[in-house]
Amino acid sequence: MQMPEPDAKVLARRERILVRLAEALPEDALISDPAETRAYDCDALTAYACAPMAVTLPRSTEEVSAVMRICHEEGVSVIPRGSGTGLAGGALPTADSVVLGVSRMNRVLEVCPEDRFIRVEAGRTNLSVTGAVEDLGFFYAPDPSSQLACAIAGNIAMNSGGAHCLKYGVTTNNLLGVKMVLADGEVVELGGPTLEQPGLDLLGVVCGSEGQLGVVTEATLRILPRPEGARPILLAFDSPVTAGACVAAIIRAGVLPVAIEFMDRRIIHLTENFVGAGYPLDAEALLIVEVEGSEPEIDEQLARIKAVAARHDPLEMRESSGPEQSAAIWKGRKAAFGATGQVADYLCMDGVIPTSALPDVLRRMAELSAQYGLDVANVFHAGDGNLHPLIMFDANAPGQLEKAERLGAEILTLCVEAGGCLTGEHGVGVEKRDLMTRQYAPDDLDAQMLVKDVFDPDWILNPAKVFPLEASAARRARKGAAA
Repeated sequence: MQMPEPDAKVLARRERILVRLAEALPEDALISDPAETRAYDCDALTAYACAPMAVTLPRSTEEVSAVMRICHEEGVSVIPRGSGTGLAGGALPTADSVVLGVSRMNRVLEVCPEDRFIRVEAGRTNLSVTGAVEDLGFFYAPDPSSQLACAIAGNIAMNSGGAHCLKYGVTTNNLLGVKMVLADGEVVELGGPTLEQPGLDLLGVVCGSEGQLGVVTEATLRILPRPEGARPILLAFDSPVTAGACVAAIIRAGVLPVAIEFMDRRIIHLTENFVGAGYPLDAEALLIVEVEGSEPEIDEQLARIKAVAARHDPLEMRESSGPEQSAAIWKGRKAAFGATGQVADYLCMDGVIPTSALPDVLRRMAELSAQYGLDVANVFHAGDGNLHPLIMFDANAPGQLEKAERLGAEILTLCVEAGGCLTGEHGVGVEKRDLMTRQYAPDDLDAQMLVKDVFDPDWILNPAKVFPLEASAARRARKGAAA
């Protein structure tokens, strides 16, 4: 994975830049000791790392604005960072960059149950948003697997989803407004607490823009009344392809569960050894299907789901009988990534496909896994076609990482060819940057880069991400010639 060479002129001005940042920030908000900046040299895609020139940890929008203004004047690249849980290298620094972390900006600013919104600083963790409103009978719907640690800032950057996005949508469906600092330090507000805003949907442009357009410091989020109840059912099958066909049949039947999660045989055994959830070990694939509502609504929905599943000859149908069994059904799914990490290094892919294509894509992924000689463990949000195949490899074996990356590129290309896309919730970052041409024509990429030109004319925000290096370099060259 290629990254641009650091700007020697910026590095030569390092001391002056650090002095300016130190004057603008509280003493504990600037980190420049190389031993300490190493903690910020990557996100959860740990295969790639680079120590930044400095790290800033502001506590207010005003301090973020000061950092951006200085970096803009000095021509310094800025790497926005939430909690560092991203899986696509979206917060990977360059040696001539300043990391701008918002994790200290975590206050609740306003709660309005009457209008069903909460306003928080962008460093607040996802799960703690629900924690701030649950006593009022509300919750925040998007629930990434890392919700205990991930920040709202990163959720907005990557348009994150989670297990319950099948019913409630991803971040963009639950984001009402933002306060954002632009590349030159200007502070703007987009959207607001009302459901509809006049004018262009710039909020929709910002959500999912991966730190390319500005630094979000505050977010107004939709909160929803907590449902009366929820109940999962576990469905076991003798084939991943059959399980995939069952998912498509459930969706086709017009039932809308709150979640449909998929686990293949490799993940079933890994999680069973790790947490002992009581999953059937003779199954080749499991589905966890959860519905919610009143008890009569839950009974009716589960009856329809069981009728659909019965037509696919399940090995077992285990409907939860209470909170304890519900927790057991979900226990292995929630531990899947940790269980895999106990036995191997892995790359977590993030492709999306139409649910009708699930059986064929699962079959083709198994063929690719055998072709490359690398295990692929599948655990994903099956209901909305958001795949998370875990490509297992040994990082200490020469060439294994590169082989895993090539397999990952083939899997993501397969997703695009099936009518899907490269990413559902992890973002493009550096991981999928060079695959963008497999989904977008040059004119499509140029249109996206034109949007970046408007928000960040000097291209100092999150360099070397999202756009293929050749395309972004050519774009900047054309801009320079025109100037």
